[in-house]
Amino acid sequence: MSLSVAEKTKQYVLGTYARAPFVLDRGEGMYVVDDAGNRYLDFASGISVNALGQCDAGITAAAHEQFQRLGHVSNLYYSAPQADLAEALCQSSFADKVYLANSGTEAVEAAIKFARKVAYTRYGPGQKTGIVAFTGAFHGRTMGSLAMTPREKYQKAFRPLLPDVQIAPFNDVDAIAEFVTDATCAVFVEPIQGEGGINPASPEFLQALRDVCDRVGALLVFDEIQCGMGRTGTLWAYEQTRVVPDMLTTAKALGSGLPIGAVLMTDAVAGVMGVGDHGSTFAGGPVICRVAEATVKRISDPAMLAHVKEMGALLVERLNELNSPHVVEVRGRGLMVGVEFDMDVTPLIQASYQHGLILINAGPQVLRLLPPLIVEPEHIDALIDGLTSMLAELPEGTAA
Repeated sequence: MSLSVAEKTKQYVLGTYARAPFVLDRGEGMYVVDDAGNRYLDFASGISVNALGQCDAGITAAAHEQFQRLGHVSNLYYSAPQADLAEALCQSSFADKVYLANSGTEAVEAAIKFARKVAYTRYGPGQKTGIVAFTGAFHGRTMGSLAMTPREKYQKAFRPLLPDVQIAPFNDVDAIAEFVTDATCAVFVEPIQGEGGINPASPEFLQALRDVCDRVGALLVFDEIQCGMGRTGTLWAYEQTRVVPDMLTTAKALGSGLPIGAVLMTDAVAGVMGVGDHGSTFAGGPVICRVAEATVKRISDPAMLAHVKEMGALLVERLNELNSPHVVEVRGRGLMVGVEFDMDVTPLIQASYQHGLILINAGPQVLRLLPPLIVEPEHIDALIDGLTSMLAELPEGTAA
């Protein structure tokens, strides 16, 4: 007797994920379908990955055509797709150079190394090694990025983590000078926190970080792994501020479902790195680079970005019409929206499957809405109808 997919997964795959009670089998555009034929409207997009939806024809063609031409070659050789992607990323941002990785966490780890090398080169060994991150941050789960992700449940069993990391209060301008000092080599911040609850950094906070980093000679690093790539209505979230970072990490939507990460940086940062200082066997391969280049071109189209702003405004407007006593706040930017409730949202996520929806959280009391950027008004209407029904079905007296 053959095992079911769920049984086989439980038997052979390390159980580090809590999974939904169905097996996804296929997808198209805004929808995914399970192996029983049930169809779900996807308002998570693989955690901000599938910006162009499922099975986009242009992305599929880019991957197919490149794999037929040239697959993996390693970074011992030049390839046109890598050069083209790097050019597209630099020309669409502040960056002069790009380092390519395989994931967001890898991009963050690379940025840590680059920041340490800049400080080592400019100030000497051991003089400037401190890193500052913020409450509510999520930068990854490997040992360096985990040190900057202040969740006790994530960190507890894995200490000691990367040393010389301090966690400062997010959006607290007055506290910055206490944490960012002459011993700091880099400050890592999400312009809009994702896992932390969809919390936008204030313009004043980001400007204060830029000012203090300039004053003490530290690098300012924006983590746009979740909020970048058009998610907020501009290709990069920093474009909506007057603050330009020294480095920026990106991943998720960059690969349209294939694994890739990148660090965008100025020449001042890139100039300290030499051959052998960092590397990766798989990073920057021809297939993923061709897919990522196609993704950047599609998402950076002004019509696409205007659509994101329009649909984001409509989504917030409709969410504010829910008029539920359980809704505390609707916040976000573009199509990165959080709905904070006065209760644990787990029952809503579980109920959403019965209403043909895919929803995820950002902390215990925030629904995180990250639809593909191709979302249309009828999809938002369907979401609101589902949420309205789910809220009406909550047991009387439900609250935090």
